[in-house]
Amino acid sequence: MHTSTSASSSPIRRWRVVDIVVASVIGVAAGVIFWIWGQAWTPISTALAFLPGLEGVLAGGWLFAGVLGGLVIRKPGAALYTEIVAAVVSMVVGTQWGPETFIWGVIEGVGAELGFAILLYRNWRLLAALVSGALAGLSTAILDTNFSSVAAQSLAFRSIYFVSAIVSGIVLAGVVSWLIVRALAATGALDRFGAGREARARERERADAA
Repeated sequence: MHTSTSASSSPIRRWRVVDIVVASVIGVAAGVIFWIWGQAWTPISTALAFLPGLEGVLAGGWLFAGVLGGLVIRKPGAALYTEIVAAVVSMVVGTQWGPETFIWGVIEGVGAELGFAILLYRNWRLLAALVSGALAGLSTAILDTNFSSVAAQSLAFRSIYFVSAIVSGIVLAGVVSWLIVRALAATGALDRFGAGREARARERERADAA
């Protein structure tokens, strides 16, 4: 029985060509959004100056790639892969943070990946999105408050930034990514993935109930 279970679960976690292609597309598209988000960061963060440290709420704009990739592909490594691809694309396009972007992308991708790993890659519902987004937010909160210009700020500033970055990860990376997957699945765009099959199953259940 043990051998049979292992054999049957192995293909499920093995990456298909379509997984690689779609994860790459998600990463590239997210990378462009990362770059745009980076351009908007200065004016938006300036507008938030009335509460020092609150600009941490913008962190989620650089964290959603990993959560989104994980929710769509549903394979170990998907969250890390898509976040790294997105970071590399934004760096190549031209972000003001240069090579640091790659380092942040790797660590944030690890954070997002851990969210799914903690749930043993078996839960792909809202809970998984929230946990993944929270850990991605935690990773960037630790990085920013220790290894960026934020580290030179007061304890109060860093504390507000730390908490707001985690909240941003939960909302912008977690909830928003989950809503995007639900919307894409409803259109049939994800029919070759678990989210798409679940959407079709829900439609059949509603039809049967009617």
